[in-house]
Amino acid sequence: MYKCNLERMSEKIHTFSKFGDAGHGGITRYSLSPEAIQARDYFKERMEKIGAIITYDDLANMYATLPGSEPGLKKIVTGSHCDSVKNGGNYDGILGVMGAMEVLETIVAENIPHRHDIVAMIWTNEEGSLYPPAMMSSGIVCNDYLPPEIAKNFKYENMMNSKSVEDGETTFGSKLENFKYKGDKKNRLNPDEYMCDFELHIEQGPILEDNNKTVGIVDCVLGMFNYRINFTGQAAHAGTFPMNKRKDALFAASQALCYLHEEIDKLNRPELVYTTGEIVCHPCVHTVIPDFVEFSLDVRHEDPKVLEAVREIVKSLPEKEWAGCKCEIKLAWERDTVYWNKQLVEFVQESADELQIANMPIHSGAGHDAQFVAYMIPTTMIFVVTKDGLSHCEPEFASDEQCTEGASVLLNAILKADKEDDIKR
Repeated sequence: MYKCNLERMSEKIHTFSKFGDAGHGGITRYSLSPEAIQARDYFKERMEKIGAIITYDDLANMYATLPGSEPGLKKIVTGSHCDSVKNGGNYDGILGVMGAMEVLETIVAENIPHRHDIVAMIWTNEEGSLYPPAMMSSGIVCNDYLPPEIAKNFKYENMMNSKSVEDGETTFGSKLENFKYKGDKKNRLNPDEYMCDFELHIEQGPILEDNNKTVGIVDCVLGMFNYRINFTGQAAHAGTFPMNKRKDALFAASQALCYLHEEIDKLNRPELVYTTGEIVCHPCVHTVIPDFVEFSLDVRHEDPKVLEAVREIVKSLPEKEWAGCKCEIKLAWERDTVYWNKQLVEFVQESADELQIANMPIHSGAGHDAQFVAYMIPTTMIFVVTKDGLSHCEPEFASDEQCTEGASVLLNAILKADKEDDIKR
């Protein structure tokens, strides 16, 4: 078994944290930004130093390839993204890039033989923080392999026309056109040249920490759906209109939200998670009774039967009375559970056990580029414990030692895959 180098990993963590430093322990590093260029420059510098061959595709995804001893074999790829949410942390996404870099650096430093080309990769615009949606590049690259209901949301032309959330004018395509690392479409990840994919990531939740584990053996990304639920009432003056005559859309929405929590909790599935993270209120004036309110409902679980049970509760809303207001529901987004390749999951499990790193099986509740890649080539993920379960915020943290252990699991799992001529889907 091989181990990655703590000093090298610490150096990468410290250096990447400077690119987009937000001044409070975290970063803001939007895709295609000057800060993202700094991160990519550093990636390129370190990878070229060990003899990796650097290429870029038309979406500015970056590939650092360490040639193997048998050129006819398909490549093994590992990586993640270097962009962040606003005031995000120093590990989400970039840990997968640093882990990929460390795998290649360890192979060179230890002179580890490998048959397949091994590729460290940076995906462009995974977060979609400045140019939505999230997982944009992987959605485009894997589009021909995605289920139609997902693929339609990532059409190339539409993605190029995605507008900046800051100025509402600059498009992703116009920014990409002159981007330093924009390359050729022929360099895209594809099933003809690539055998399998590994992605290292922080957990972004408290499960590993609660169970005193360092590494999570991820088996799937949870299925989910998202509904928009709206209520239409009647606006009127807040000081003059009698309470018994009102059609208050906000009051109706609050009743419905409480009802949803009560009914969904009756299913008694503690592993089920659901969230209302967005609310729209009109006219949103303190002297006017709201006449329209809409909120989101995001629901996630592995079992489609559990998701369907929740869906039936949601579908019952328009049939009920909500403070005299009309209720409508609309499905905004859904996906089935995406299961990782069983052979690759076994390689990760064996590697963690052989390295004697505390581990456990775990699901991913969050979406990742790997879930789209899984429709195209065999794929899996590895999680590293997250302090207090916090992510997408500046306190996000995993120790240098934990990150290095995650990278060591990644390295040895890749070396196990390297012994195979091919990985069956």
